[in-house]
Amino acid sequence: MAGFNIDTPRWDQRTFLGRVKHFFNITDPRTVFVPEQELDWAKVMVEKSRMGATPPGTQVEQLLYAKKLYDSAFHPDTGEKMNVIGRMSFQVPGGMIITGFMLQFYRTMPAVIFWQWVNQSFNALVNYTNRNAACPTSLRQMALAYFTATTAAVATAVGMNSLTKRAPPLVSRWVPFAAVAAANCVNIPMMRQQELIQGISVKDKNHNELGFSRRAAAVGISQVVISRIAMAAPGMILLPVAMERLEKLHFMKRVKVLHAPLQVLLAGCFLIFMVPVACGLFPQECELSASYLEPELRDTIRAKYGEHVPYVYFNKGL
Repeated sequence: MAGFNIDTPRWDQRTFLGRVKHFFNITDPRTVFVPEQELDWAKVMVEKSRMGATPPGTQVEQLLYAKKLYDSAFHPDTGEKMNVIGRMSFQVPGGMIITGFMLQFYRTMPAVIFWQWVNQSFNALVNYTNRNAACPTSLRQMALAYFTATTAAVATAVGMNSLTKRAPPLVSRWVPFAAVAAANCVNIPMMRQQELIQGISVKDKNHNELGFSRRAAAVGISQVVISRIAMAAPGMILLPVAMERLEKLHFMKRVKVLHAPLQVLLAGCFLIFMVPVACGLFPQECELSASYLEPELRDTIRAKYGEHVPYVYFNKGL
């Protein structure tokens, strides 16, 4: 146990591959089914390890497992247990069901509206759960964000469905992705608008708080939007192509009742890989040049630390 630091990532977070391995570990969908008592045990073990009070006989493997559970279920800013549906480890089971049914039931208007509403409700909860918790969001702001994102998704889907009625069937199958991408550009910034208004906490490399930056918030939220769209893109672009070909097979025409379950299963296969890959596109602990900060914050930092703080760091959320 000598020299072991439980907060040091097992893989180099400065590299894309290291981040992907890290998120493969903590977004493991099996952690969703871990009992509450085991999650509480994991938190206790992590906290004891941080204080150097690990129980005698504890193995490194036990601490690594505890940290995996802790990172999957507890918020990195507050240390509070996150709701199950909002955890990134729930993205595969939750996302595969919603994505599969969105791609399957895209023809009728009621189905389009219903599944876009379900998807944005799910996204709103995920966005709120994985926000930078240093900036509280009021109930009114959350309601406005939810309404705006849902409206944007439904309007995009309905509008594009109308425009693609005479287009090839494959083009119509891509409408759900266009709606999801458009809604992500609205949902995430709206749900985290308080960060854009007040700024998020930025720190030096020693974790000393330096102030709050709106520009840092904009950078972090932009990266999250890109990650979420990338997370959905392969499944929602390639899966319709595959289903378009599969549905033409004689066997598939005879078992239409299996089309939806098959689409859900295939969506899950995409998400198992794309959740960690998309989360790993950018470091969770972002580095930003101090020269990019707001002039008043930049001047405050320079007045206090001189040129000894060339970069600031902040949690961008997921």
